[in-house]
Amino acid sequence: MANSTWVTLHDLGRRFGISSIQCGRTLEQEGWRDRHGQPTPAALLAGAVEQRTPHSYGRSFLWNADVCALALERRGYQPVPRAEHVGQWVDLLEAMDHGSPSITTTADQMAEELPQELVEDVNRQLSRRGCRYQVNRPLSGRH
Repeated sequence: MANSTWVTLHDLGRRFGISSIQCGRTLEQEGWRDRHGQPTPAALLAGAVEQRTPHSYGRSFLWNADVCALALERRGYQPVPRAEHVGQWVDLLEAMDHGSPSITTTADQMAEELPQELVEDVNRQLSRRGCRYQVNRPLSGRH
């Protein structure tokens, strides 16, 4: 599974338009997480999870996007189409770039959550809309 994409529950859920909590519950129903949120031996056997750090909590576990997507689809979830996903990010970042007194998060802070594989498409659409904001961050292995 060297070519697999490993993601957090947050990123996995976002691909399906659901919260990380709902995503975790679904993986629990699949038998891949226990009631404490820890991956089960079945998840390891299925190649659904990988522990990246020695700590056994939270973001130390990464989930195989392809294997978990099949499980989520078995449970009735459908991935958000890529174009729709890109459009949602473009709308959000453009609005944040324009600013609002009620928003305390910056566009740069929000862009930290943007999956790496969408950065190029989001930046292209922002440019097409005439928005000067561009996601600018170094490539990382996280996404």
